[in-house]
Amino acid sequence: MKETIWGRNAVYEMLRANRRQVYKLLIAEGVQERGHLTDVIQIAQERSIPIQRVKRPALDRITDSHQGILAEVSDYPYVEIADMLDLAQTRSEPPLILLLDVIQNPQNLGTLLRTAEAVGAHGVIIPQRRGVEVTQAVVNASSGASEHVLIAQVVNLVVAITELKEHEVWITGMDNLPEARPLDQADLRGAIGLVVGNEGEGMRRLVRESCDFLVKLPMRGQVDSLNAAVAGSIVLYEILRQRSKKQEA
Repeated sequence: MKETIWGRNAVYEMLRANRRQVYKLLIAEGVQERGHLTDVIQIAQERSIPIQRVKRPALDRITDSHQGILAEVSDYPYVEIADMLDLAQTRSEPPLILLLDVIQNPQNLGTLLRTAEAVGAHGVIIPQRRGVEVTQAVVNASSGASEHVLIAQVVNLVVAITELKEHEVWITGMDNLPEARPLDQADLRGAIGLVVGNEGEGMRRLVRESCDFLVKLPMRGQVDSLNAAVAGSIVLYEILRQRSKKQEA
């Protein structure tokens, strides 16, 4: 099955990650070859990837945000949970895995993938149904970070949580319930699976009940919640902060 990826950052990171088969690149005639476009062309030439020069309207008919380049590639290379645990072991790090409970907005998924990659998470788990998959919109929203991070699609998120627990991963979910621990009082230095719930409804009941503990963000303004991607990113960086502080000690 073929997919298309466009945009200079997205195509560049896809090539750099080297996890997809690339069938060909389409580059608009007359486009200025600078920045990542120069890098893309160089990598394609080194790997003998066909480069086809086309008139800009040919790309415009596909998307108006191509930035002069489009790649025809194989579909997204999802992995298994075991691959994430193996990566953590290879790095000699406690696992840090992000679990997304039916995130439906491509921009939110892309943002969370970008943050997960930036903090060094070992993988992201998403459900096969109801939530958004890794689409072109997600690749662009993540600025290509989706091509580097390991992502698993699972039939049942609760079963995935159980599998992580069998490997001594503690599961923490984000919720604003009274029993949730304030973020600054939660110990997140060990093996952690962080669950971020749906944009409107939060975590589903069974997923919430599968968590070992819950955390919440301090809210001092008039609104009582943050965007799912923003909230999840804050907690991911708190995990990184605590881990970095532990290493310094």
